[in-house]
Amino acid sequence: MRIFGLDITRKRVQPQQVSSRGFWGWIQEPFTGAWQMNQEIKLDSVMTFAAVSRCVSLIAGDIAKMPVRMVELTPDRIWAEKDNPAYSPVLRKPNAYQNRIQFFGNWMESKLIHGNAYVLKQRDQRGVVSALFVLDPRHVKVLVASDGGVYYELARDDLSRQYETSVTIPASEIIHDRWNTFYHPLVGISPIASCGIAAAQGLAIQNNSARFFNNNSNPGGVLTAPGAISDETAARLKAYWDTQYSGENAGKVAVLGDGLKYEPMAVTATDAQLIEQLKMSAEMVCTAFGVPAYKIGVGPAPAYNNIEALNMQYYTDALQIHVESIEECLDQGLGISRPLGTEFDLDYLFRMDTATMVNAEAEAVKSGIKAPNEGRRRLNLPPKEGGDSPYMQQQNYSLEALARRDAQPDPWAQPEPAAEPTEAQERAFVAETLLSMRKAMEAA
Repeated sequence: MRIFGLDITRKRVQPQQVSSRGFWGWIQEPFTGAWQMNQEIKLDSVMTFAAVSRCVSLIAGDIAKMPVRMVELTPDRIWAEKDNPAYSPVLRKPNAYQNRIQFFGNWMESKLIHGNAYVLKQRDQRGVVSALFVLDPRHVKVLVASDGGVYYELARDDLSRQYETSVTIPASEIIHDRWNTFYHPLVGISPIASCGIAAAQGLAIQNNSARFFNNNSNPGGVLTAPGAISDETAARLKAYWDTQYSGENAGKVAVLGDGLKYEPMAVTATDAQLIEQLKMSAEMVCTAFGVPAYKIGVGPAPAYNNIEALNMQYYTDALQIHVESIEECLDQGLGISRPLGTEFDLDYLFRMDTATMVNAEAEAVKSGIKAPNEGRRRLNLPPKEGGDSPYMQQQNYSLEALARRDAQPDPWAQPEPAAEPTEAQERAFVAETLLSMRKAMEAA
């Protein structure tokens, strides 16, 4: 464009891709130079380790089972559940092919396995978000422009109705939930990156055990001769031994001549302490995910039998960061502002045993914290007439009354006894009583 004889041009901002470690199924190198030695740890292999799979499914399942509620901040500064026609429908049914449990489970699986969860928004004619789609994180690229703008390049995805081969959209149309942003604030790292070696070790132990038991639990060994033999003879003897006395033929009687001697070489499973090594590998995976080992069947459960305390510890160590992150992402992604908000219903996670719950509700009602109907609602019982108000015993005094008592010069002073009536007061009382009786008789 030319103005006043000068050429005015607008420089086009070219977004640049943010480098992402662990992209396309590879995890970070377990040590420097591992890639050159062909010792990469691939994600699809690590996910076959039982501890990794169980940690992912446990966290994702526990978060998915808690319903997300629309809440409103009341004038009393209390968050109360409230249905909103603009936001509640998409929280109950995020898209056409997933219910809320499947949707949030998919959200968490993507975040735990890949370190990133990308959720595409679909808007209606009003501009309100009407559907949410969890995208495959392997098909999403984060782009950052030179002016600081953030964009996302999406590959084709028929489920989300993104039919183009590649399209770039602004960050306003994506909910990006990420975890462990060690190297870049827009790139999350899966905890599998820190426990990949432990998972690979566990898989190696299991594969070694499988080969051991496939050989009828007989370890390998070496054939030794009293004198020197040629390479051809050694290869022939090895091939003959592998064919006749390994695999399904293991355990057969071997006849050795010419001074040949068989010596076992590999140690047994007991000597190698495979069970302890396998348990250690699983515990290291639990450490990376913040999951107590007993939750996935590794090691015994704690001795004390307080289910609520155990669940609270598990919540603070493994779940709380994800719960708070999803709530914040939903508030920002759906355009929800105060006094409205989203909140997970934690009662579905902290389920106490029946006796403990009854005692807790009874104590709350007795102390005046809850109304009887509030306690009955927690126990899934219908309300009763007159049970909507909290009750306190008569001998209890309010803090205001106690403050007035303490403001006196001597709060513990006994009240003075009432003075005896004088003779004049007694005569006046008798006269007033007789007058009242006379008026009553005349009226009758």
